[in-house]
Amino acid sequence: MGDFLFAPYNPVTVPIARGGLFAVRRVYCVGRNYAEHIIEMGNDTRDPPFFFAKPADAVVAGGAAIPYPPRTDDLQHEIELVVAIGAEGADIEVADALNHVYGYAVGLDMTRRDLQAQAKKAGRPWEMAKGFDFSAPIGTIEPAASIGHPGSGAITLKVNGEVRQSCDLADQIWSVAEAIAHLSGFVTLQPGDLIMTGTPAGVGPVVRGDVLEGAIAGVGSVRTSIL
Repeated sequence: MGDFLFAPYNPVTVPIARGGLFAVRRVYCVGRNYAEHIIEMGNDTRDPPFFFAKPADAVVAGGAAIPYPPRTDDLQHEIELVVAIGAEGADIEVADALNHVYGYAVGLDMTRRDLQAQAKKAGRPWEMAKGFDFSAPIGTIEPAASIGHPGSGAITLKVNGEVRQSCDLADQIWSVAEAIAHLSGFVTLQPGDLIMTGTPAGVGPVVRGDVLEGAIAGVGSVRTSIL
């Protein structure tokens, strides 16, 4: 333990397809990246991309169940493509951005929607609506060397077997490369960073006992249940 006041926390990891672990450094999220979702939330589709963050230890891997969080009566699902960064970069050009990607996964940006609405109304940060414990279930990471860089493909979420969200990656307003380039103008991206790239329309509430199953064609799946 040395000079540490208490034992350092173990790194948060996400399994990699066919073996290995991806150690998570930071989790960035792209806000409002599908036009229909922007419209359903009452916002302007012409806005440039913006970002918020979740702590690394919000990640839940391996299909584990998650508890219904406190201080909310409106927990909602958001299915997203997750980008795993494998190379450092700042002020990255769009043309070079995909060279910084290690792989891709499917994730859920769980949201306390009532707290988000309150924060928006008051002009306050979203952290307690987005960055709470167990708010980022993520499936297995598929290396880009194996699957390429998906720019299209069905993205779907089922709750208890019923389709709630269904769209195509091609409908993203900002591509993965554009999101990386824009974000890297604000922060230096490092190996271990994850970028959740926004959700399509159809977000909605979940309750205890619900089973969530998300999938992206050519990428993989994510599964969790609400305790």
